[in-house]
Formats: sequence, C-alpha cells, structure tokens
Amino acid sequence: MIISNDRAKRPTDFVREPVKRKGAFCPFCPGNEDKTPAEVLAYRPNGVGPDNSGWTVRVVPNKFPALGIEGSLSRQAEGMFDKMNGIGAHEVIVETPEHDLTLADLPEKRIEDVLWAFRDRILDLKKDKRFKYILIFKNHGTAAGATLEHSHGQLIALPIVPKHVLEEMEGAKQYYIYKERCVFCDIVRQEIEAEVRVVDDNAHFLTVEPYAPRFPFETWILPKRHESAFEESSSQVYESLAKSLKNLLTRADQVLDMPAYNLVIHTSPVQEGPLDYYHWHIEFMPRLTKTAGFEWGTGFYQNPTPPEEAAKYLREAKIEKPRLAG
Repeated sequence: MIISNDRAKRPTDFVREPVKRKGAFCPFCPGNEDKTPAEVLAYRPNGVGPDNSGWTVRVVPNKFPALGIEGSLSRQAEGMFDKMNGIGAHEVIVETPEHDLTLADLPEKRIEDVLWAFRDRILDLKKDKRFKYILIFKNHGTAAGATLEHSHGQLIALPIVPKHVLEEMEGAKQYYIYKERCVFCDIVRQEIEAEVRVVDDNAHFLTVEPYAPRFPFETWILPKRHESAFEESSSQVYESLAKSLKNLLTRADQVLDMPAYNLVIHTSPVQEGPLDYYHWHIEFMPRLTKTAGFEWGTGFYQNPTPPEEAAKYLREAKIEKPRLAG
C-alpha cells in the first residue's frame, strides 16, 4: 500500500458521486411482493402469511442470479482448462420495507434483525454440501454497484472457496504457525493499545482503520473475542454488532456526505469447523477513489488519506439525531 502523505486528502477533497433517490417503481416495496420470486425468509411481527406485506426484513432469490441452485457441478476438463456448472445460490436481503431509509437510518434493533437474517440464511444454506463458501455483501449506491436503490444486501453461496478468501486464510494460518496466535486477535490488542486508528470500541467489537488500508476511509469491524464463523456468534454479539455497524455508517454519512460504499462480511468456509487461526470480520469501503491502471498492473493501492487521519475524522464526527423508522 502506498500512503500519499504529501498529498493527503481531507473528506471534502474527494470528488464522488452522491447517492441519490430516483423514485421509480420498486419491486422491494411492500405491496409488490408478487413482483419478486417467492420469499425464502421473512420476519413479520403480526404473523401475516408469506409473500404479503407486514414484514420488517425479507429475503428472496435474486431474479437474475449469478449462480443457479438446481443441478450438479459436473466438473470436467477442456484441454488444459477445467470447468464446472455454475451451481450456487443468490439471494437478496431486503433490509427494510421503507423505501427511503438506508441501513444507517434504521434503529439498532432493526439492524440486528438484518444480521439475524444473514445468520439464518447461512445456517440453512450450509446444509447443502455443494456449497463451500457463503459470501454476504452490500453495495450501497450506483457508484458501488447497486442497481436498485431500496436498501438491501446480497448473499451468494459458492461451490468453491474464493481465491481472495484462500489467500487471506493462508496468510492468517502462516502467522498462527509462526507465532501460535491469531493475527486478527493481535490486531485488536495492538490497536486498542495504540488508539490512533480506533474509530469505536464497545463490549464485543473494535472498529478500526487498518494499518495499511487499500482505500481512503476503509474501515474494519473486528470481534474482540476470537470467532472464525459469523453464523456461530451469540445473540449478545449480534446486538453489539448492530450498535457498531450503525455507529460506523452514521459517522461515515456525516463525514463523507452519505457516500456510496461496499460492505463485506469475511467469514470462514461453511464446511469447516472452528478455526484457531482465522477470525471473521466486516470490511467497509467507501467509494471515494477509482481503481486504475497502476492498481491493476501492480496489485498495489494508492491511498491519499492516512488511516490515522481517517480514524480521527470519523471518531470526532458529530452524530446528528437519527431519522426515525416505523
């Protein structure tokens, strides 16, 4: 990572595409349940039947899935290459029935419900032994890849463990072999002691700017207690995570003027047991700069905002009174 201290950028120095509301027809809004595939999960306080209004969180298959759930992998060779069928699951987690609210606008309890929906879907899908990894992510804003503006996340169950995940796990494993400690646990301890890159700190989670961030204001949320799988956490952990997530998103909206962003849950492969060397976490990446030829050609990243400065801006943000959600 190249941190450009000599041309460091403040939050107001970035030219970015703000997240705007367009107001077109939305298949995720209440009353349009018949415009999506049949739901696979929904939380309804009033007990109304499936595929009707009255829900607070709703999960449906993606209408245009990256991978299909029916069939077999059928691995085969094609000359020197290998290929297999695109088997998997692709689902959309609609985080709120209110079209104009973002995840940051929701009360902590409603954010916690979204986290429980993530957990419930992972626990269900991991029963299918074809699936080796389940990725949960959120694209917020057109600049981050979102095609629908209604607040939602996505889940993709994959038949292989992604290369990026394997590399991260292998690095953590080598660190553990050498030091007999989890690298992420060491990060938590060191950052709490140093304080300069800490954004928020509560009973179960540390929110921190990583030491060598790829992107300006890239932020991680790390469990303080070692856990390798997101879906194996306790109810107290999800409650605490909802607080950390709302705190981060609210601060980012305040400091960066409601930026587009990507949010990804990094967790262990679903067919593995507990891992001593891997530690699940969340990575938050506002879309403030563009990846260009230098990054593609080298694998290096240029970041014009030192993590210590980014943490200071976020930590000192004045949090405005949140919008109320019904």
